[in-house]
Amino acid sequence: MSKVLSMDLRERVVGAIAAGASCREAAARFGVSAASAIRWRQRQKAQGSARPGPLGGDRR
Repeated sequence: MSKVLSMDLRERVVGAIAAGASCREAAARFGVSAASAIRWRQRQKAQGSARPGPLGGDRR
């Protein structure tokens, strides 16, 4: 099961991407996967926040 990473880390990664770093560069700098950085950036653009979605529970 995955764990939720802190909002501080998410904001720093998204901030680095906004400042001109690529998603892969920002991910390498902060020690997260490139896929996470890409998802966080997409969520930031779509919803205005990189907050995590709900974990677990019934998905029906």
